Amino acid sequence: MSRLREERLARSLKPFQARGSRTPRCPACRVPLSHCLCAWRPRVEAESGVCLLMHDIEPLKPSNTGWLIADVVADTAAFGWSRTGVDARLPALLGDPQWQPYVVFPGEYAAPQRVVGEVHREAGRRPLFILLDATWTEARKMFRKSPYLDDLPVLGLQPEQLSRYRLRRSKRDDHLCTAEVAALCLELAGDRRAGEALAAYLDVFTDHYLAAKRGRSAGLDDELHRRLRAFL
Repeated sequence: MSRLREERLARSLKPFQARGSRTPRCPACRVPLSHCLCAWRPRVEAESGVCLLMHDIEPLKPSNTGWLIADVVADTAAFGWSRTGVDARLPALLGDPQWQPYVVFPGEYAAPQRVVGEVHREAGRRPLFILLDATWTEARKMFRKSPYLDDLPVLGLQPEQLSRYRLRRSKRDDHLCTAEVAALCLELAGDRRAGEALAAYLDVFTDHYLAAKRGRSAGLDDELHRRLRAFL
């Protein structure tokens, strides 16, 4: 994630200014220094891997939750998406025999024969979840215009819970943020503890982020923080 952010900044013709960018932020957790999240980073292991395909300025947004996935899942790779080209490292990753890639996207947008509802653990291969990290409109375009994904199975999630993410809202309550999707994928793959840790981490990140924005202290001994403390 840090590599991708630096590469994206290097291509910028003018400095990227996020909302609230005048507030000093921790370079590690992207949260204002007054509400730094670093001490709350979970320490868990996961068998699964995650591949983030990130639309344009997503790596630069402090509210982006792909960073949280990389904090929790050691085998997380991040690539910028482009309609006209592909980073050579991406097909190399997708072709690595240790991984069984799954494109995580609503099944209604894929050919029926590609859609699977479960994660199958093949001998010697670990699940690699490919997440399209973008707004919903951008993600649909990415899904249609990424031919290197066309032969991969599509994991169509049917989450029963509504999104808890409060920083950027979709117009549809059944559209989850990237970290929520990753947490569900981890649980489906049998990495239940990692999935629970990521979900708890997202809740605390959101609390710290909004507390800083609203000028209040984060409640470090509330239920959200107590739940995350079990994974430290």
